[in-house]
This record gives sequence, structure tokens and C-alpha cells, in this order.
Amino acid sequence: MRIQRQTKGRKGKGVTVILDLPDDAELLNRYAKALRKQCGVGGSVKNSTIELQGDQRESAMAYLQQQGFTVKLAGG
Repeated sequence: MRIQRQTKGRKGKGVTVILDLPDDAELLNRYAKALRKQCGVGGSVKNSTIELQGDQRESAMAYLQQQGFTVKLAGG
């Protein structure tokens, strides 16, 4: 599982994108809801990825590691 920050095509606004997730829609929605609540931001599920508003890489990584995932920060 990889976590990266993207700004391309968003007018300079950054989002945190969580990639390489399982393709289970119910599981994705459950993790997205928990991450939004943990980070206190908005977000969505798109094409088997979770997008969170702003730079939430550290808090998302901590939460996913608590859930037993192996997480790697990708990109700059």
C-alpha cells in the first residue's frame, strides 16, 4: 500500500492519495470513513483509491499501520 500527495490538476490544492488497496468496495468505504474522521478532513473513494483533502500522509500512515497494513510513503 502506498500513500502519496498529489496536486496535479487541482489548482495547487494538495490531496493525499492512498493507492494499492483491495478492490472490495465496502472495505474501501469503511476505511475512507474512518480516515476522514481520524484526520478531520473530507475525502472520497475513486477507482479503488482513497483521496483525503490536504496533506494527511503521516496520520493516514499511522492509522493504516494500526490496522495491520504495510504502508510506504511514495513520491516527494
